[in-house]
Amino acid sequence: MDPAEAKEVPVQTSVLPVVRNWKRISIACGASFIALALVFWFLFGNRLTTDDAQVDGYITTVSPRVSGDVVALRVKDNQEVQAGDPLVDIDPRDYQVAYDQAKAAYGVAVAEAQSAKVNISLTRDTTASTMDSSADESLVSKADLIRSRTVYQQSATALLDGAKANLDAKLATNERAQADLKRYRPLLVSNDVSHFQFDAVEAAARVAKSEFLAAEQQVLSAQDAVDIAKAQATAAEHQLSRSEAELRRSKAQLKLVPIREAQYQSALATVERARATEEGAALQLSYTHVVAPVSGRVTQRTVEVGQYVSPGQLLMTVVPLDRVYITANFKETQLAPVRPGQRVTIYADTYSSQQFEGTVDSIAGATGSRQALLPPQNATGNFVKVVQRIPVKILIQRTPQTAAVLRPGMNVEVTIHVH
Repeated sequence: MDPAEAKEVPVQTSVLPVVRNWKRISIACGASFIALALVFWFLFGNRLTTDDAQVDGYITTVSPRVSGDVVALRVKDNQEVQAGDPLVDIDPRDYQVAYDQAKAAYGVAVAEAQSAKVNISLTRDTTASTMDSSADESLVSKADLIRSRTVYQQSATALLDGAKANLDAKLATNERAQADLKRYRPLLVSNDVSHFQFDAVEAAARVAKSEFLAAEQQVLSAQDAVDIAKAQATAAEHQLSRSEAELRRSKAQLKLVPIREAQYQSALATVERARATEEGAALQLSYTHVVAPVSGRVTQRTVEVGQYVSPGQLLMTVVPLDRVYITANFKETQLAPVRPGQRVTIYADTYSSQQFEGTVDSIAGATGSRQALLPPQNATGNFVKVVQRIPVKILIQRTPQTAAVLRPGMNVEVTIHVH
């Protein structure tokens, strides 16, 4: 064997193990890289993170509904309040007077309505009673008229005619008696008749004359009775006319009942209007005591005692710290796997060691730039494609162990676990 060949053999045998070791190292490195990639994907591939996020909340402004001077201030800056707690008192005297006037007007309206209601029954009962009385009086008047006419007819036919007939008879008797007396008087002078006979004729003449005069008085009395009966009949006719007129007037008063009912309905409407005015005055009076609309922390107080305030003027704001949420602005390229209900991890800049849990509530319907006061316009031809950000609303899960307070406006970093 050649010496050179003898030296080359050890060299070849020493290279083979080195090559094998390199292959093993390469395989191990590749496997490690794949494992690290898998671990990185499992740890970070199912998460979306952004630091463009802030705490938001439903900040409630407190404004008066009535104007006036502030007489009392019940809270301080940054004080915790509960819903319904007193905040500010406005001078209530003018509103108290208005309420008292409205209350008195309501009482008057109620009294007038009650009076109108009583008038309905009073008018109905009075009208019915008057109608009954007028009807009865009309019947009595008719009966009196019939009786008066009967008496008149009897007086005119029976009494007066009888008296006149009797007068005629007495007149004839008297004329004959007076004629006899006239004939006997010369005979007495000539003694052709005795004094006894003459006295009898004279007495008969005096009796006849007396009866004639009495018959004349009976005729006059009968005539007076006829006149009286006629007057009574006429009076009965007038009384009947008055009774019938009263009956018609009573029937006409029945039309007053619907009028009284309409007046009562109008009075009821006035009562309701007065009630509404009273309630409005009471409401205005209650507005002089400004109370907290929600529970939270008082901030941005701008009112002081003695200051004149007007409706709509900002007095303070109340921030309900237990109802805050997160608004996270994610890139539009990140939102494809985001769904409501996904778990979220939140880190606040104020509490670097504190972790908060939350869930995705909803995704905004437009990008933040589109919802801005002045949306961007790209009609000039200088368009540059920029990745837009879309707000995502995240609800914070409160637990008894969470003592940290998140205030609106604080910066946070959120991570959405999409798988």
